[in-house]
Amino acid sequence: MEMNQYLDIFVEESREHLQQLNASLLELEKDNKDKNVLNEIFRVAHTLKGMSGTMGFTKMQTLTHDMEDVLDALRNERIYADSNMVDVLFKCLDALETYVNTISQTGQEGSESFQDIIDELNNIIKADNAPKKAPSKKRQKTEKEESKSLEPVKTLRIELNQYDVNVIKKAHEADMNVFEIHVVLDRGCLLKAARAFIVFQILEKNSEVIKSVPKVEDIEDERFDFDFTVIVITSKPKEFFIQEINSVAEISQVDVTPVLPENMFEQDSSDDVTAEAEAAAALAQAVQTGPKTADDQHKKLQKTGKTVRVDIDRLDTLMNLVSELIIIKTRLDDTINTKDGSERETIEYLERITTSIHDAVMRVRMVPVETVFNRFPRMIRDISRELNKDIKLHMSGEETELDRTVIDEIGDPLIHILRNSADHGLETTEERSKTGKSAAGNIYLRAFQDGNNVVIEVEDDGRGIDVEKVRKKIVEKGIESAEIVDSLTDREVIEYLFKPSFSTADKVTDLSGRGVGLDVVKTKIEALGGMVELDSVKGKGTRTTIRIPLTLAIIQALMVRVGDEKYAIPLGSIKEIESVKPGDIRLVRNQEVILLRDMVIPIVRLDRILEVPGAVPDEQKKSITCVITKKGEKLSAFIVDALIGQQEIVIKSLGKLLAGVKHIAGATILGDGNVALILDVNSLAI
Repeated sequence: MEMNQYLDIFVEESREHLQQLNASLLELEKDNKDKNVLNEIFRVAHTLKGMSGTMGFTKMQTLTHDMEDVLDALRNERIYADSNMVDVLFKCLDALETYVNTISQTGQEGSESFQDIIDELNNIIKADNAPKKAPSKKRQKTEKEESKSLEPVKTLRIELNQYDVNVIKKAHEADMNVFEIHVVLDRGCLLKAARAFIVFQILEKNSEVIKSVPKVEDIEDERFDFDFTVIVITSKPKEFFIQEINSVAEISQVDVTPVLPENMFEQDSSDDVTAEAEAAAALAQAVQTGPKTADDQHKKLQKTGKTVRVDIDRLDTLMNLVSELIIIKTRLDDTINTKDGSERETIEYLERITTSIHDAVMRVRMVPVETVFNRFPRMIRDISRELNKDIKLHMSGEETELDRTVIDEIGDPLIHILRNSADHGLETTEERSKTGKSAAGNIYLRAFQDGNNVVIEVEDDGRGIDVEKVRKKIVEKGIESAEIVDSLTDREVIEYLFKPSFSTADKVTDLSGRGVGLDVVKTKIEALGGMVELDSVKGKGTRTTIRIPLTLAIIQALMVRVGDEKYAIPLGSIKEIESVKPGDIRLVRNQEVILLRDMVIPIVRLDRILEVPGAVPDEQKKSITCVITKKGEKLSAFIVDALIGQQEIVIKSLGKLLAGVKHIAGATILGDGNVALILDVNSLAI
């Protein structure tokens, strides 16, 4: 059987296990005696070992095997996890992530063996003061179990319910043998599920399995220790199963116990007619149709899982089809005679259906931001150790959902912001003590939905931004004159931190200071149609606010005409629409502005910036239509020649050849089949 067909499943499930391992290691560092956390970590490591072994990734299997040795010593309290040991386990996690990423890209695990990490794991085991005691105890226990298997067993390991008892009674009446078979695997067995599968093949070929502990699905998923027990109905003798099962590799012990009336556990001595009838039917079914486990029958009756894994490309295809449906709906809306009431009603019904389909598809594409947030506790933990700071990360709103395409893009900007907060924003423990703050610095990562946008905030209670220092840097770099800088508000000064290569950091480190990377953050967020704002109070802290649209696929837009061209302006960026007289336009610092309710709003001449022919000069207009757009708290007035109306539009990418075109966020297909460009408000706004 080709293993390549299981490669995608292996990679996806491995990443889920590694995410769980990351969270569990952080919990272990908080409480190194938590048995539940240790058991969970051991289970994940063991599962990864089995999966990688099955797929033939021996290096990954070796690493997880050595991890198991350390985790087993931790579970048995021979050693305890300190920060250094957790560091080693985190190194293992990083190595496993490297393996999985390499496998995802190439189909192979690569040549790196991470021998240095394996040596560190072995050194931990060697440092164990009693490394030989545990194996000897295991051997003594095995010997006792083996001696016990020679003695007649009077009681069963499995408790039987009334249904099971009735089935067994019917089997005895039909002169069938009923056995409880207990199978113990070798402790060194790497593929427990595979060995159990072979045993079940033998059992199902020669008997009817009526009960299994653990359940069959748990055994298939390796959610069991090194033993399992089944009850079978068969015509074969006891010796047959002992011989056949012992012929399977890595089986250390097989106990076969006859199930008789005297050793059965009965819950109720009263007759249950219904249960007996069901038992008789089950037995008859077994005789007629051949072996089939009771667990399999039970699984058929269960509801199927409520979640399925769907390739993102399939969702993209579905979204494209919905987009085409919306385009056709718009076209019909333009062509249908509005006086015909029945046709208008049909169009409205089609609009409701397409909107419902669109909403349903969007909900399928939505992913909780938790998938991005989960990586940050580990990152902050590493940074705090590197900087020797006590940092606490508080997260909220992880259940807030975003479109999958947006989720994939916001990780890097958030890493930049969190690193800046931890490195430059938060003070050292000594500095915080002098200012009367708590010894531990706090970073708050929040997410919440606001209309058609999702807001992500990163706030720290650190030293804040020294605005005066930023003013001096602006003058030193020759960006603005001292006179202009002095006239700027604090908020306007802080905006300069988003300029490329602008930083107030006195010392550049691997993490660097606030300002380094903020231009990258701004570019990335604005490419997603979002915006980023920075607020700070010196001595109290800084808050970075990112506002991102829920989806990048279908939006509401205002269609406008500029010259001979039609353009779409996203409705979420529009504050209001105003008409002004040509004489109301003023010139301030060589910039055209209008005065609206005591607010000075700069004018953006779209016809000039976009070089659109056919624009109507101001002198020929009685009034000028201004679309007031917002970028954070800043307002800009876009001059347009005419308003066409609000419309639901489908955003289409311009493609690689036109990816560098300024001021255009994409394109959309109109109802008449023509193409209209979508304006990038963030890049056009002043």
